[in-house]
Amino acid sequence: MRGLFAIFFLSLFAVPVAAAEPAPSVKVLPIVPAATPKAADPFELAHAKRLDKLFAGLKRERNEQAADRISQQIMQVWLDSGSATVDLLMQWANDAIQAKKYPVALDFLDQVIALDPSYAEGWNHRATVHYMMGDFTMSMADIDKTLQIEPRHFGALAGMAEILKDTGRKELALKAYERVLQVYPMLRSAQSAVETLTQDIAGQDI
Repeated sequence: MRGLFAIFFLSLFAVPVAAAEPAPSVKVLPIVPAATPKAADPFELAHAKRLDKLFAGLKRERNEQAADRISQQIMQVWLDSGSATVDLLMQWANDAIQAKKYPVALDFLDQVIALDPSYAEGWNHRATVHYMMGDFTMSMADIDKTLQIEPRHFGALAGMAEILKDTGRKELALKAYERVLQVYPMLRSAQSAVETLTQDIAGQDI
């Protein structure tokens, strides 16, 4: 599952999609740590503590391969819902995505979100499927929900940046990629995107 998850957030949003949707509105919010769980749930508290430690390491790390290993650990923590039912539905959704049965995947992800609306990966995976189906508006709405739950979600931030770029809003796309790099400084794809967008925007101003 880890390999599929990495594909979702580090390469999936490079898939070309026919742009027929009107450009959705976007709120570019500052990066803040995820909120500490309100209830003293040992599982949630352990997750939050582990993520804080991993994100601190990800921000400090200057070796690309080492940073990638930390990002994989973060994604594994994100995937762990603490519910066998939710985990099974997520696996079925992933199987449907691999088979390109996107409506089926959406059905499973709708069930995930209904069972646990605070589980960021349900929203994030659904954002990915909406993107693959060419529905930028719905994808952006689910990205927004993902980031409300986990503002450091570099996969969701990268997805938002790609949608902004695909809909011609390069300045906002640049800001979104800069947010990715605040969280994950060694993400090469985001570094390249920032460089390209900066040059494109500078060229427009000439």
